[in-house]
Amino acid sequence: MDALRHVKPVVRGLRAYTLQARPATVKLDQNENPFDLPEDFKREVVARALARDWARYPEFDPTELCAALARHWGWRADGVLAGNGSNELIEALLVVTVGDGTPVLIPEPTFTLYGLLSQVLGGRLVRVPLGPGLEYDADALSRARREHEAPVTIVCSPNNPTGSVLALDAVSRLCDEADGLVVLDEAYHEFSSQDAVPLLARHPNLVVLRTFSKAGALAGLRLGALLASPELVREVNKARLPYNVNFFSQTAALCALERRSLLDERVARLVALREALIARLREQGGLRVYPTAANFVLVELEAAEPKAVYEALYARGVLVRDVSSYPRLSRCLRFSVGSEEENEALLGALREVLAPVEAR
Repeated sequence: MDALRHVKPVVRGLRAYTLQARPATVKLDQNENPFDLPEDFKREVVARALARDWARYPEFDPTELCAALARHWGWRADGVLAGNGSNELIEALLVVTVGDGTPVLIPEPTFTLYGLLSQVLGGRLVRVPLGPGLEYDADALSRARREHEAPVTIVCSPNNPTGSVLALDAVSRLCDEADGLVVLDEAYHEFSSQDAVPLLARHPNLVVLRTFSKAGALAGLRLGALLASPELVREVNKARLPYNVNFFSQTAALCALERRSLLDERVARLVALREALIARLREQGGLRVYPTAANFVLVELEAAEPKAVYEALYARGVLVRDVSSYPRLSRCLRFSVGSEEENEALLGALREVLAPVEAR
């Protein structure tokens, strides 16, 4: 018997989204916040969790959390949907909008999960290349939307893995040009100077995604949010799994919102560390360093082979992200911004690895 014949052929032909787990002293491969939350914060979360009955389900609709998120981001509570990470909400949104042959417009290169899920659901990908410097080409996005009458356009801003940003006026123009949904994944928005939430009031076809996994330092607890018009949120909610956000993650997110100043301080520190890291990388030589508005830096190696550099860095205890399999990034690596000590370790290891190449 061939049980696999019952799996959709398109799914069998796809590669899963995977990441090899490799232990490392300096971990700079997943764009995590290098600064863990303080112990007193964790104790407060645990104390609140201990006061609750663990044998009972969490709230079916996490209304307290959604109201707190709405206040935090300046939107209405009935326009907020909480999820087990923003990835779950990307999936729910695509489930209610994408069917066989549905055009889904995505930039390229970008976060590969968008394309994978769209294809699993039978969608037809419309890939729009970034500009020559890996910047967004707003005109190309507009042309592709019109040509393909795309019901769904997904833009990650800042973009992963390039760090590029689509300007808010371009986002607004995309929303005005057609009634297709414009999905703006702002997972890294805290590290940029942009905030698309104010656009929601005048664009009912705009969807904004947020996460606590990056600036929020809660990647281990998986908490994300979708913000959109209440009418659209009601429809996406139909694809949300019951009890999708556990009470522990809800509690941690509420505690984090109460200590917003701590998170803001961490973000400011990381932005400063990012700028210092970029300056040092540009002094290194043998690299092209791309502009970034996120908590990571994309570099292109001029002579060295990316996979060899990746392994040589790992041999020195520094784990980065090899993105050389992405379209147009065949000579690229991505470095998360770490702590002062982690960034120094990266720079030192990089000097050692690239020195023989530069000496040729």
